[in-house]
Amino acid sequence: MQKELKIALIQANLVWENPEQNRINFTNKISAILETVDLIVLPEMFTTGFTMNPTLVAETMNGDTVSWMQKLANIKKTAITGSVIVKENNEYYNRLLFVFPDGKVEYYDKKHTFTLAGEHKVYRAGSKQLTINYLGWKIRTLVCYDLRFPVWARNNNDYDVLLYVANWPKIRVSAWDALLKARAIENMSYCIGVNRVGLDANNYEYSGNSGAYDILGKRIDSIPEDKEFTQIVTLKKEHISKYREKLGFLNDRDQFTLKH
Repeated sequence: MQKELKIALIQANLVWENPEQNRINFTNKISAILETVDLIVLPEMFTTGFTMNPTLVAETMNGDTVSWMQKLANIKKTAITGSVIVKENNEYYNRLLFVFPDGKVEYYDKKHTFTLAGEHKVYRAGSKQLTINYLGWKIRTLVCYDLRFPVWARNNNDYDVLLYVANWPKIRVSAWDALLKARAIENMSYCIGVNRVGLDANNYEYSGNSGAYDILGKRIDSIPEDKEFTQIVTLKKEHISKYREKLGFLNDRDQFTLKH
């Protein structure tokens, strides 16, 4: 078990519906990370932007992006995660992929599809939670709109890190900031959110506001708004155990059964 986990958060602009160019851009950004890290986090739909045109850009689990992630994970000796559009059994999914250094892939299908944009009409919602066991750390992976639903993220003492990837527009970014901090505090978990920047083809502006919070809700990154930026943060197991044992807030959590 590693006592520390080093995570690189890549806040980036995305080229609309152009997987090949986005892979090239992220290859350059990942290659520029000279420090040894354990995990690299990319935004939601990082190969396309938040498009409702999956027929143009969807891939399979044997497609170019999965192979690209596996190759880079092996070269950098680190895990890589982010969401992409996947077609499976004639359905489209907004799927978060977690690729291990050895090429193993685990995935999470976004549960809360964004009805305001009609995502629920295009993409099939997932129904299963995913907790990644990696280097002695338990990481719960979620996608964008999931952030607004605290029950789905509830920590039953079964994870250390809550991780969100997103395309969260600037017009509602105050909610993004508040909810990331709240999820950290209420779950006594590190909470990390990686969002994009720039303007998409629908003229939605994204300011990034990617961030990392410790289990008391203190921000531990220094990522600027409105610009591409890569930040490495270090998470510490001692921080989790110290305050969970000292404060014991999770012991008093409400008990409930989640119905899908």
